Amino acid sequence: MPVISFAELSERVEAVLRKAGFDQLHAAALTRIVCAGERDGAKSHGIYRIDGIIRTLQAGKVVPDAQPVVADDGSAVIRVDAKGGFSPAAFEAGLPHLAERARKLGLAAMVLNDCVHFSALWPEVEALTEQGLAGLSMCPSYSTVAPAGGTRPLLGTNPIAFGWPRADGVPYVFDFATSVAARGEIELKRRAGETLPDGWALDAEGQPTTDPEAALGGAMLPFGAHKGSAISTMIELLAGVMIGDLTSQGALEALGTTTLAPRHGELVLAFSPERFAAGRSDPFAQAELLFAAILGQGARLPGQSRHRIRARSLAEGISLSDDELAGLDARLLA
Repeated sequence: MPVISFAELSERVEAVLRKAGFDQLHAAALTRIVCAGERDGAKSHGIYRIDGIIRTLQAGKVVPDAQPVVADDGSAVIRVDAKGGFSPAAFEAGLPHLAERARKLGLAAMVLNDCVHFSALWPEVEALTEQGLAGLSMCPSYSTVAPAGGTRPLLGTNPIAFGWPRADGVPYVFDFATSVAARGEIELKRRAGETLPDGWALDAEGQPTTDPEAALGGAMLPFGAHKGSAISTMIELLAGVMIGDLTSQGALEALGTTTLAPRHGELVLAFSPERFAAGRSDPFAQAELLFAAILGQGARLPGQSRHRIRARSLAEGISLSDDELAGLDARLLA
């Protein structure tokens, strides 16, 4: 497979997005997320997403030059109005305010409103760990997941991500959908002609299916049955209802399709471990004892493989298929 450097991939992706019509602010922010996915081996969140980005733009469902507006009233809640643009630029606009407020108060929240959500949340919580803060991020999606015991789409894939800073620079980070799998994973299996594992999805009649096409026309299932369903509902409440934005059902009704990126809101929480510990202990040292105990049993920490792949990608380059490279070139020549 062809190998391309991270810098060269970033340059190509940004050029594709600029040619498509995004201004420099959004093209650069989106490029950072897309290329991070490829760099870290998360193919379902890499250049595969470019088609959806451009399709959403061409449908008139995202503002390519929106200028995020940060509202900071000095309280623990920072608000960012994304003005209908993709979420990465809005997150980056509010991040310095969120980090400063979390260090000052111990806990702060950032509300992103009216944003078109894009891709993974782990880059966001990683950005908080780089500030020495713990972080929690969550957002709804659009209705593609049946609640536990249900048969029709109602909840979103509703991702949630958490990050904890570590002295060695490799934070403890998890990021997962509250559905059994991300919707992008099902689409990739459809493209590859593969079947789904049992327990991933229902068809349009509410019957279990392993056919990706039938699953995309039916409903995915929450992970952990009622447990995942409850967490997904919590995200609808906190990152939709509570922040005055759309739930997954409202986002689907507004958009009318699952082929474009959904427009709704997002909630990001930032914590200062030192402020919470209040001198009773060293929270970072205590965390390392916990991590060492986990590793001591032969288990691994989430994100470890991502960082190993990241280090290899930065040193040796990123492998892309001929078709993937040709797709980027075709976008530039179109």
